[in-house]
Amino acid sequence: MTNNLLLEIKNLVTEFQTEEETVTAVNSISFSLNRGEIVGVVGESGSGKSVTSLSVMKLISKPGKIVSGEILLHKRDGGVVDLMKLNEQEIRHFRGNEVAMIFQEPMTSLNPVFTCGNQVMEAILVHQKISKADAKRKTIALFEKVQLPDPERMFDTYPHQISGGQKQRVMIAMAMSCSPSVLIADEPTTALDVTVQATILNLMKDLQKETGMGILFISHDLGVIAELADKVVVMYKGKIVEEGSVAEIFTNPKHPYTKGLLACRPPLDKRLRVLPTMNDFMIEDKDGAMQEIKKSVDDAVGQFVITREETQQRHEELYKQQPILSVKNLKAYFPIRKGIFGGRTGWTKAVDDVSFDVYPGETLGLVGESGCGKTTLGRTILRLIEPISGEIIFQGKNLIELPPNELRAIRKHIQIIFQDPYSSLNPRITIGNAILEPMQVHRLHQNDKTRKEKVMELLSKVSLPASFYNRYPHEFSGGQRQRVCIARALALEPKFIICDESVSALDVSIQAQVLNLLNQLRKDFGFTYIFISHDLSVVKFMSDRMIVMNKGKIEEAGDADEIYNNPKTEYTKKLISAIPQGLKFEV
Repeated sequence: MTNNLLLEIKNLVTEFQTEEETVTAVNSISFSLNRGEIVGVVGESGSGKSVTSLSVMKLISKPGKIVSGEILLHKRDGGVVDLMKLNEQEIRHFRGNEVAMIFQEPMTSLNPVFTCGNQVMEAILVHQKISKADAKRKTIALFEKVQLPDPERMFDTYPHQISGGQKQRVMIAMAMSCSPSVLIADEPTTALDVTVQATILNLMKDLQKETGMGILFISHDLGVIAELADKVVVMYKGKIVEEGSVAEIFTNPKHPYTKGLLACRPPLDKRLRVLPTMNDFMIEDKDGAMQEIKKSVDDAVGQFVITREETQQRHEELYKQQPILSVKNLKAYFPIRKGIFGGRTGWTKAVDDVSFDVYPGETLGLVGESGCGKTTLGRTILRLIEPISGEIIFQGKNLIELPPNELRAIRKHIQIIFQDPYSSLNPRITIGNAILEPMQVHRLHQNDKTRKEKVMELLSKVSLPASFYNRYPHEFSGGQRQRVCIARALALEPKFIICDESVSALDVSIQAQVLNLLNQLRKDFGFTYIFISHDLSVVKFMSDRMIVMNKGKIEEAGDADEIYNNPKTEYTKKLISAIPQGLKFEV
């Protein structure tokens, strides 16, 4: 096995110096990667997995510093080089050539002012002595290999003109351009739909088999890791807490943190009352030391299972009521404009003759790929996007016919939680004032003193301390910011909340906490939800009924469990089959 060694990481320590303290992001870790092997590095935000990958590439910038350790690359010619000992000029020969990297967010990794083709071609010209014409031919061949449509046209497109999945393929083509020995993929599928994710994962496996390279695949999603990897390294707070084959980690996890990661993901084969969280497996004492709770994944999940009879009883109660919302023949079209003068050449039918009802206290799931129209539908219901035609009947009133002053008054009853909590919060306003402001606009409560008391109550309701009132959005984690957005949505005491991809960017354990919180709030306040997501497992956990959308139309609708177990259309079957099969290991 020694002859197959490709990359060895030995006692790696990487630190970041802040004004208050020194943070050890990677704490003396060691593991190896063999030729033709895929090693999955898994852990949540802050576990040190991305810092590990950047350390291997020697891309740690101030205030960070690689303190010690060895990063041994076994070259094709049999020699061994310690990347730690190379200066900046020397390491450039290996970056992109011997060791390549696919970053998490392709939009920020691609230069918006250069075409996709030119950016890949530049990487080839830097490392290979070939002509521009040959480099262009190689780039187009790479685009063909990563299954980009119309590779020659794609060469001349800019990053903003293509989808997220296509941008990620451009990044893979760039990483593969010099046939590297080691490919590091840092969360390359996190923001992608399950069908696009499945295509990217299959593509990476095919390229790996074809070239024999080793892949270091970094993710917080154990389902994806199970689908792809040969070996798993689990990281927690900068340390490796567990390591082993995929079968060992998934069938017999030893560390409580690994058990928590496995259990937090919504299972597909059963319905749960609440999702297990990390607190079911481990807690930290006041000194930050971890205390293990002796519990298996099966035990943690099993205690929350809902019977089919309980579900049926709930549905009988829900559907004997009058709908709180009725959407009838709703259409929202966007003009397609071309040419210098922007003449309209057609319409994009984002929402195309859609009808459905939502009942008080129900959670209706909207699922589908990017571009299917689910987000446009949610925003059209709120009239943040104006429809072409149709009816939106909320508590007996047609929102399309309401004048602006009446619509504004009724909007306090229908709130939305957006996908990205950071961009939906004003960075210059404290989170306390962000929650208080809607109450001022709608003149809720007697005065600001009473409103501030209400804000404190809401912070407590979403499990945030009152002391956070005067903090700014940048001082919080993603999960905490999402809780702030939930508190802001609750500030107006709404009856109806649209959750638009509100957990898609969160780690699995934070996601579990937020989903549990939303369900508890529904129970406490009698909320009604439309829950929008491309993640079918999350929608199935949250929803009573589910609507599958495709190209602006409803593809399929009905009981969430029934749709998952017996999908009627080919599109729904495709969505379900694209869910990483590794999730079946979880329970």
